[in-house]
Amino acid sequence: MSGSKCSRLGGPLVKQLLDSVDSVLFDCDGVIWRGDQVIPGAPEVINLLKKKGKKVFFVTNNSTKTRTMYADKMTTMGFEVKEEEVFGTAYCCAMYLKTVCKLEDKVYLVGSNAMKQELEAVGIQQTGVGPDLISGKQLDWANVPLDGDVKAVVVGFDEHFSYMKLNRALQYLSQPGCLFVGTNRDTRLPLEGGKAVPGTGCLLKAVEVAAQRQAETVGKPNHFMFDCLSSQYGIDRNRCLMVGDRLDTDIMLGSNCGLKTLLTLTGVSTVADAEAHQKSGCAERQGMVPDYYVDSIADLLPALQG
Repeated sequence: MSGSKCSRLGGPLVKQLLDSVDSVLFDCDGVIWRGDQVIPGAPEVINLLKKKGKKVFFVTNNSTKTRTMYADKMTTMGFEVKEEEVFGTAYCCAMYLKTVCKLEDKVYLVGSNAMKQELEAVGIQQTGVGPDLISGKQLDWANVPLDGDVKAVVVGFDEHFSYMKLNRALQYLSQPGCLFVGTNRDTRLPLEGGKAVPGTGCLLKAVEVAAQRQAETVGKPNHFMFDCLSSQYGIDRNRCLMVGDRLDTDIMLGSNCGLKTLLTLTGVSTVADAEAHQKSGCAERQGMVPDYYVDSIADLLPALQG
């Protein structure tokens, strides 16, 4: 398909785009739901795409849920989904450690119980989930007891993040050969009403600064998330569409992997953001310019119902 980038998708172009792809990847929050509120028309779009023979997958940087938890949430909202179609950073991080790092040792996990479950599902043991209260003085902190079996530090979203966890991560990462992996670099989590809370990227940056090391990340826009999915389902990247609401993660992932990209305006990024990147003259920022945009993925419904 030809045409300038960052074009509004509508009319006959919708069917033309959908006919040009076999697989569609959707981000979740801001695309098919906001918080616990489903985006109107989203379940119908997903279910009709599947009915028409498209492979549909869900790729999310949220590490607080397992694949099963996501599938359960989606089913409740009216989506026809199998947990094998969900690729979250909790699952992808476990797969990265297992398949790329070939890790057989324990990890120190700054993260959620969902991450613990996904790690254990692939045979990786962890320590660290839950509160880690501070005690003693600075010299005690520098000599905090460490688990000798830990050979990697993994950072995801952790509501119990604390100075003691930051310190313990530093002490592990000061040991030779200790791997350092993060789920994603999203700095803010947008909420309803224009509110936001700090995201995993804030926690990961704190550990990176303390350890004076940079983590490998598995979430969007890193290509590993697509590689993980593609290796299991044999996706043809030339016939694959990435749909998301964030230019720096979703659209950049699509660009990094050679996919067609569609921005939906029900979440974080705006058309003005995309146009600013397009006019910047910066090669890296061009990767955040989508091929197309829609007000909502519900805009795909007429073409699917026709």
